[in-house]
Amino acid sequence: MRRARGRRGLLLLLGVALSAAALLRGCAGQQGEDGSDAPAAAAAETAPMEEKERRALYAAIESFVGKGWNGSGLYPDPCGWSPIQGVSCDLFNGLWYPTVMSIGPVLDNSLQCGPDAKFSAQLFDLRRLRTLSFYSCFPASNPTAIPTGSWEKLAGTLETLEFRTNPGLNGAIPASLGRLASLQSLVLVENNLTGPVPAELGALSRLRRLVLSGNGLSGPIPVTLGNDRRADELLLIVDLSRNYLTGSLPSSLGGLTGLLKMDLSSNLLQGSIPPELAGLRSLTLLDLRNNSLTGGLPQFVQGMASLQDLLLSNNPLGGGLPQSGWGALAGLATLDLSNVGLVGAIPGSMAALTGLRFLALDHNRLTGAVPPELARLPSIGALYLNGNNLTGTLEFSAGFYQRMGRRFASWDNPGLCYNVAAVDAAHAPSGVVVCKDLQEPSVGGGARDGDGDGDAEEDGTKPEAGSSLVASSSSGMPVGSVGGLRYLVVVRGMAAAVLGLVSLLQ
Repeated sequence: MRRARGRRGLLLLLGVALSAAALLRGCAGQQGEDGSDAPAAAAAETAPMEEKERRALYAAIESFVGKGWNGSGLYPDPCGWSPIQGVSCDLFNGLWYPTVMSIGPVLDNSLQCGPDAKFSAQLFDLRRLRTLSFYSCFPASNPTAIPTGSWEKLAGTLETLEFRTNPGLNGAIPASLGRLASLQSLVLVENNLTGPVPAELGALSRLRRLVLSGNGLSGPIPVTLGNDRRADELLLIVDLSRNYLTGSLPSSLGGLTGLLKMDLSSNLLQGSIPPELAGLRSLTLLDLRNNSLTGGLPQFVQGMASLQDLLLSNNPLGGGLPQSGWGALAGLATLDLSNVGLVGAIPGSMAALTGLRFLALDHNRLTGAVPPELARLPSIGALYLNGNNLTGTLEFSAGFYQRMGRRFASWDNPGLCYNVAAVDAAHAPSGVVVCKDLQEPSVGGGARDGDGDGDAEEDGTKPEAGSSLVASSSSGMPVGSVGGLRYLVVVRGMAAAVLGLVSLLQ
């Protein structure tokens, strides 16, 4: 019985294997009566495609990857049984059309540009193209400009246009890209593009994402980017970071009511942050770091309840921190206000930022005590207060220092100290001195050795309540202590003796 079952199992496996082999032979192509393969005939039957469209696809790809590329031989049916990596097709009225072309070293078998890659006119004959993407295609040794003409041929179909990491892609952004009426995503990242941001891009009413970061663009931000849009045609992302843009922030940007992310960091922008940006009620990220913005921290940001990341560091903003209203930003996770010229005190009301994970107030001119409430922020993981004029005693627990480690910084605050009785040496805040309790000498002396020092530790009296700070010299050695006073008396005595000896010798 077992042998019979085994034979039946083997026969079943053999049948499956034969069926699979037959299927593979069918996929590989039929043979004619003369025994020759006929893949072209099979392609014509299974994946019809206009010959003009096929030739345009081959010519467009060949211009990028090089003339040695034999598209018709390698991929006789590019939308059927011999697809091209990076090319996708869709069916329209019973015919296949390429809709996606992605060129660059994304996968091992992806199409990659040759050393002399260039644009061909046939690219714009792909009438159904929706996505066109180039990654690491144009090296610095092959300077190439984005074509200025023919984009209107793709106006009705192209939805995504991307150029990423192309050091050789230079010249200006063509104003003709503003004719791509169907465009939803324009991404030109880490290329070598120069010149202004075309005002014509404001005409792209369906645009959802505009990313032009990491180029050499200059001039002002076009006012047209804030053009009014329908509720279902909202711009969601604007990233113009890491360029050389100048001028002020256009108040028209406040009209982008659906905007989720605005990154204008690392430019040369000046002026104050316009109050019209208060209209960005959906904004989750506002990144204006590394510019020359002034005018203080705008009060309206406390009304932007959707904000998760507010990054304004390295701007000469000036002004102070609002003393109240922080509770409206309960969802804020990152607040970077380092090196913005802040003055005044740190308000304890900032403890209402219950979602805060990162707080940077370093390298400002803040004064006063550090609010102990900051240690009670439930999500805080990094707190930077170094490089200010803060004073008083840090009233954080040993557990706080242990949990934060190097992510807590309070050094370079000459008037700040910590209580050594509350913090063990292993978890003491780096670069902060210990608070010393010093007793003022009593009236009438009372010193044991009659030297008038009134050393509280030597005569055994209890230090007065409260703490005095131990000042630090540039070498890190304490000065101004009682021992220092005794040293000064001895030095003065030696100087007097030397002067007397000199007078006798004369």
